[in-house]
Formats: sequence, structure tokens, C-alpha cells
Amino acid sequence: MYTLGVLARVAGGELVGDPEQVVSGAAAVDAAGPDQITFAADAKALARAKDGQAGAVIVPRDAPDIGRAVIRVDNPRLAFAKVLELFAPPQDAPAGIHPTAVISDGVILGEGASVGAHSYIGPGTRIGRNVRIYPGVYIGRDVHIGDDTIVYPNVVIMDRVEIGCRVILQPGSVIGSDGFGFVTVAGQHVRVPQIGTVVIEDDVEIGVNSAVARATCGTTRVGRGSKFDGFVYIAHNVTVGSHCMIVGMSAVAGSAELENGVVLAGQTGVVGHLKVGAGSVVAARGLVASDLPPKSFVSGFPARPHAENMRVLAAQRRVPELLKTVAELEKRVKELERRAAEFESRFPEAQAL
Repeated sequence: MYTLGVLARVAGGELVGDPEQVVSGAAAVDAAGPDQITFAADAKALARAKDGQAGAVIVPRDAPDIGRAVIRVDNPRLAFAKVLELFAPPQDAPAGIHPTAVISDGVILGEGASVGAHSYIGPGTRIGRNVRIYPGVYIGRDVHIGDDTIVYPNVVIMDRVEIGCRVILQPGSVIGSDGFGFVTVAGQHVRVPQIGTVVIEDDVEIGVNSAVARATCGTTRVGRGSKFDGFVYIAHNVTVGSHCMIVGMSAVAGSAELENGVVLAGQTGVVGHLKVGAGSVVAARGLVASDLPPKSFVSGFPARPHAENMRVLAAQRRVPELLKTVAELEKRVKELERRAAEFESRFPEAQAL
């Protein structure tokens, strides 16, 4: 439990209320009780918070009075994230080297590093300080993992991969698997050796069951601070810039480049050998099939400028009505043709006019 005064200091905000009020937890705005704190970032959420039961609310600095204690901040979502860290339940982490872990010859373990049960680390691998390797992890030979990185259960890191500092690899992620490379000869597929590597820079997070394939030659690279959701696939020789965000079930094909700050929403795809300009956003289920200039906002299949795609979708919704109109017009035209033919048969001399 924490007092509101403590939470206000952690959130970096201005408290309007009793600094000694005790808060036992955090919850969503509709679920928070009298001893809990929540946040409201916009007018709709503020209205729900006003009608709710929360003991305290983190709000924007210009928010109106909502009849309860508030902490006024510049960014309510960020402030709430900081508060959540205080209330997060403790996480069991491996301590030391479990007796069932297999540590190969030539492995270097940094101070404070821990390796969980039934994990394997290959020859020549270097593990940085305070790295946490959970149970059931496979790490190949000549891998380098930077300080304070967390490797959750069932992660696979293949040979010669470089992982930066403070990286988080969520359960089931695979780094350095072979890229999908084949040459088709006489109807048969000949495998192309994938001899490159993967570099994951500092402060990257790779989501559950996501994969980053090694390069055919050279490097597949994920830039500093980028975040991947679950079930994301990065193909061979892709370059992902710094601070990109890729949401679940998205894929980037071989040799494509995402410049800094690109956002791919859920179930999006990028065709190989293309460039997506810095700061671009691809809306959910978009397919990038041509290069995008910086700060593009596209959607659709294939992706086009979002406003244009919205006009196309709006037009598509009118298709049933338009088909009905066309059918009525066809019916009227046929009736007019029938009457014209009947008139001409009755008055053949009219054809000469």
C-alpha cells in the first residue's frame, strides 16, 4: 500500500487531495474501488471516472474537477504505467545457476547473471551482467547478450546472434532462425544456406512466439527501442529502425527496410525489398506493396493513403444500392425499348423522319 503523496511523486504530478490517503492497488477506470487508483486520459474516461468508485484518478493537468482526489500530470498513461510498477506482483526469477542447466566450455557469465533449469548455453557465448535466463532456454554458440537482458522460458537464440542491453525476449520467441531462401530448379526447391546473423539493439522487446530470421549474408537488424507484439515475423536481411512498433500477427518480408519510428498495426504486411519511410503508420490489415515516403498514413489491401482508402470503402458500401439502381434503370430502358419498337411497328413512316 502507498499514500497518494508517494504516488504523486512517482507519477511526477500535482496532487489535489489528501497526501495521507492510502491506496492499496490500481485498476481500470470502470473497475477501480474506493481504495484504488486509476487514470483518465480523455473526456469520455473523465466522465466515467466521475461516475465511478475510484479513490483517486490520474488526470491531465487541465482536467475539470471530478469530485475526488486527482493527480494532475502531463501524460496520464505514462504516469499510470509508473504507478503500476509499484503494484506489480513480485516475479519469480531464477537465482544463480540451476544444477540442471548446461553451460558449455568457454561461456562467460557476467556478474549477477542467472540461468534457470534445463537451459542450454553453447560454447563461446558471452552473457552480460544481471542477465536473467529463465528455464528451458536454448542459446547457441558465440552469442553475445548485453547487460540486464531478460530471456523468458522457451526462447531460442541461435548461433552468432548479438543481443543488446535491457532487451526483453518474451516466451517462445526465436532469434536467428534460418531465413526462407530457396532456388527452384526443375520443379524442385534447393535450399540456400543462411550464413548471416541477427543484431537486436538495446531496449528492444520481442513478443510471444515472434521470430527474427538471420540474414542470408550480412545482418538482420532490429533498432534500438523497437517493440514487437506477439506472432510477429521479421524475415532475412530486414532492417527495422529505432523505436518502431509492430503489432501482433504482422510480417515484414525479406530485405525490406522500416525507417525510424514506423508503426505497423495488427495483421499488416510489408512486401520484400521495399522501404517504409520514417514515422509512417500502416493501419490494421494493411499491405505495403510499394515504397512509402516518410510520415505516410496508409491503410487497405494494398495500402494506399488512408483518406483515399476511406473514400474507397465508403464507395464500396454503396455498391448494393448502386446495383439496385442499375437494375431499375435496366428495367426502365427495356420498357422504353419495348414501347419504341411497338410505336415503330404501328407507325413505320415515322422511321423516315
